[in-house]
Amino acid sequence: MPHRRDVPTALGLALGAAADVLLADPARRHPVAGFGTVAAALERRVWRDSRAAGAGYAAVLVAGAAGLGAAVDRATRGRSAARTAAAAATAWAVLGGTSLGRAATAMAGALESGDLPAARALLPTLAGRDPSTLDEAELARATVESVAENTSDAAVAPLVWGALAGLPGLLGYRAVNTLDAMVGHRSPRHARFGWAAARADDVANWLPARLTAALTVACAPLAGGSAGGALRVWRRDGAAHPSPNAGRCEAAAAGALGLRLGGRNVYGSRVEDRPVLGDGAAPASSDVARAVRLSRAVWVAAAAAAAVGRTAVGRTAVARAARGR
Repeated sequence: MPHRRDVPTALGLALGAAADVLLADPARRHPVAGFGTVAAALERRVWRDSRAAGAGYAAVLVAGAAGLGAAVDRATRGRSAARTAAAAATAWAVLGGTSLGRAATAMAGALESGDLPAARALLPTLAGRDPSTLDEAELARATVESVAENTSDAAVAPLVWGALAGLPGLLGYRAVNTLDAMVGHRSPRHARFGWAAARADDVANWLPARLTAALTVACAPLAGGSAGGALRVWRRDGAAHPSPNAGRCEAAAAGALGLRLGGRNVYGSRVEDRPVLGDGAAPASSDVARAVRLSRAVWVAAAAAAAVGRTAVGRTAVARAARGR
C-alpha cells in the first residue's frame, strides 16, 4: 500500500529523537554547522542593505535544504529500511533538545558552585544577551527562558515539520531557524537583509510554539509543576511578549514551574524591557534543573506525537488520492 512509505518515516522520527536523547547532537562535522558555513559564505557575496536581497538569500538556502530532503525522499521511495535510516539520521542531525538540556545543566552547576565567571562564559551557548554584568539571579532567569523558548525551536518544531512534510520538512525548518539565528536579529547590518529570515522563522514556529505550550500544560506534573498554572499564565501572559511565539512557551513554563520570567535584557548596545510572565518568585539556580526536566518531558511527548502524526498524514494523503481516482 502507498501509505507504508510514511510508516518508515514515522519510525525514523522516533529513532532520531531516541538518538538525540542518548547521544545529543553529532559531535563532529555537524550538518547544521556545515549549512551555517555555506550560508555565511553566501551572505558575504550577496549582502545588500535590502529586504529583497535578504529574501532572495533566504529563499535560495531554504529551498536548497528542502530540495535535498525531497531528493532523499525520492531516492528512498519504496525502500523501507533506507527511508527509516534517512529519516532517523536527519532527525538526529536537526534536533537539539538534549544539547539544550546539557548546556542548561552546565550553567546550573556553575551557578550552584558560585562560579560566576564560568556561568557568564556559558551563557552564549544558551542566549544572545550580554552576560558581563549579570548576577546569579539574572543568569538563572536567562537560562530558564532559553530552555523554555528553545524547547520549541530546537526540538518540538523540527518534529512538527517532520510530521507534516517528512524529510523536506525537517531540513527546510532547520534551514529557516538557522538563518534566523544568523541574520534575523536586529543588528544594523541585518535590520533589512535579515527581515525575511526573521519573518519566515515566525511563521514556521507559530504552530510548534503553541503545541509546546499545550504540551507544557500536559507535562507539567511530570516535572513537579502545575498544569493549571501553566494554562492560566499561558492564556493570560503569552501574548504580552514581543515575540509572537516565544512568549507562549515562556509563559506556559513560568506558570508550570511557579516562576516569574521577563525583565530587562541587554543585547550589546540594544536594551529590551520584557513584560513580566507569571506570578511566582524569580528563578534561582535550583529552578534550572526543573526547567530541564519539563523541557525533556515536553519534547519526548512531541516526538511520540510526531511519529503518530506522520502516519496519519500519510494515510490521509492516500485516502485523498483514492477519492480522486
